[in-house]
Amino acid sequence: MIVPVGIALGSNLGDRHAELNAGISFLRSFAFQGQVHESPRMETAPVDCPPGSPLFLNAVAEISLDPEVMPPRELLRRLQAFETSRGRPAEREINSPRPLDLDIIYYGDLSLQEPDLVIPHPRAIQRRFVLEPLSHLRPDLILPGQSKTVRELLG
Repeated sequence: MIVPVGIALGSNLGDRHAELNAGISFLRSFAFQGQVHESPRMETAPVDCPPGSPLFLNAVAEISLDPEVMPPRELLRRLQAFETSRGRPAEREINSPRPLDLDIIYYGDLSLQEPDLVIPHPRAIQRRFVLEPLSHLRPDLILPGQSKTVRELLG
């Protein structure tokens, strides 16, 4: 069974557009049938980041995955490995500037609470830089555990 998976992309170091392009290409490499739906990109002020952090470029992508082939934990492993390959240090200050950030927003209708993996993303509904791009792709999506659509959360 193929499920939709939402990934938030962000970059605030280096060539931000190139970093997001690299992220989209990476997602395409394992998405079902190579299909990636990408929101418009938006520039945003850093949230909960160290003082002086540069502006972010943010987007959301939706891909389809087969949970038998790419379960959530494997997806997380791949996303983190790709972030590292793009220059994100493994040891870093929380929310420090980074070339590329890839976060799982949702994975079908899965709700998962593990120490290092929470799905849907626990702060997605509080972050305009996630909700606004997501609203371009899935305005009527209701994230697991929520009662309002993305559009309603954004409003």
